[in-house]
Amino acid sequence: MKYALSKHSLRSTLTGLIMTFCLMLTGMNAHAADSKIGIIVFDGVLTSDVTAPIEVFGAASKKAWFSDYEVVVISATKNKTITSEEGLTIVADSTIYDNLKLDVLIVASSYSMDQWVENKDLISYIKNQRKKASWMASNCSGAMLLGEAGVLNGKKATTWAGGEKGLAKAYPAIKVQYNQNVVVDDGVITSNGGPVSYQSSFELLAKLSSDKFAQEISELIQFNRLATAF
Repeated sequence: MKYALSKHSLRSTLTGLIMTFCLMLTGMNAHAADSKIGIIVFDGVLTSDVTAPIEVFGAASKKAWFSDYEVVVISATKNKTITSEEGLTIVADSTIYDNLKLDVLIVASSYSMDQWVENKDLISYIKNQRKKASWMASNCSGAMLLGEAGVLNGKKATTWAGGEKGLAKAYPAIKVQYNQNVVVDDGVITSNGGPVSYQSSFELLAKLSSDKFAQEISELIQFNRLATAF
């Protein structure tokens, strides 16, 4: 009887220790991702401008060397549910009206940017995040938002292929680059968008980690195979 009680006690102790250890691990994991990569979305956003960085950084965040980062989708309005140009429903994690500290901000685009360029709350949000974020990026015509917020003043930048003249005319302080998929200058990355959003995401991932790690994720999601696909 004494042996049975001792065995039961030992089992209970071991179980308690295991549960405590698991809770400690859970707590560590819950606080591991203390760096945030925010992607701004809105109705009419071009799907690949959003899904490309989500796939790249989402895959990277599962690696130990990038586990400090997590991707959050941020709505440009108080409505968290938006519909992309191609009909994809996206439910954002947050909105620009929430108090969220970002380490990286990525701005997506749409075929019609006027209402977003004229959105004072959105532009103010981008300006404020620029003071805190280590990197900012835009895909396609999202460069118009960075231009309106003054983020690209004095910097080299690009936008959608064919839209360079329009960007230069609207924002003369930008050193607009032509015929370049991706442009990197002083903590800001701009790209043509569309499928090039993957290329710009890998450029940013390399800056946040290393070329070696970016290549690792490229191979993981088989993006590297595109170079020989055609």
